[in-house]
Amino acid sequence: MKHARVLVAEFIGSAFLLLVVVGSGILSDRLNGGANLALSVLCVAFATGGVLYALISSLGGVSAHFNPAVTLVSAFRRELSWSLVLPYIFTQVLGACLGVILANLMFDLPAVTLSQTARHASGQYLGEFIAIFGLLGTIFGTARHRPQAVPAAVAAYVAGAIYFTSSTCFANPAVTLARTLTATLTGICPADVAAYVGCQLLGALAAMVVFGWLFKDEDGNIERIRKELSEEELRLRLERDYKLHNL
Repeated sequence: MKHARVLVAEFIGSAFLLLVVVGSGILSDRLNGGANLALSVLCVAFATGGVLYALISSLGGVSAHFNPAVTLVSAFRRELSWSLVLPYIFTQVLGACLGVILANLMFDLPAVTLSQTARHASGQYLGEFIAIFGLLGTIFGTARHRPQAVPAAVAAYVAGAIYFTSSTCFANPAVTLARTLTATLTGICPADVAAYVGCQLLGALAAMVVFGWLFKDEDGNIERIRKELSEEELRLRLERDYKLHNL
């Protein structure tokens, strides 16, 4: 039952994430008649950051990866069982695709129309590497130093990265795959997906190595403290049991 709740949370979060990305792109593009791309991207950034904050805040107590790269890195860091990786990723992709379909339908578009938006410039590939590297750095650093600030930090980073990266910060393999299903502002041509996902995975690997090293001493200290606390708790329990036995 616990795993079912986790997967449902991942499904809902991924669906709503794509609903806001695609939906805000369609609405902003319609409102300005497609005449102001800068304003449309700004609207997407603002909407995505706001909803992402709400999603992580509301679902974080259950599960709030919404991103296969985050799931894979969590497994490598032994924060998630490898047996859950495939169910997580499948659920994230499924939820993301549903989110795109619902966004299309909300605006009276066909449920699925493959995107023709080309995104294959070398600068965009670099942008994806940078976007996910920074995203994971934000997650690792904030979770380590200010866990309660993770929703705000991640939302703020994503909103900013949408506007400062050349790729507009997909930074998520599930998001990338799902956005092939919409021929609107935020779509991506299916032929460009593999390169984007490859850059995202490389960026995630780099982030895991760099930030794993950066926080290595802190991680060691935390594990030592946890071990000491466990030993102290065991000692206290033994003393309590001994006293009860000799009453």
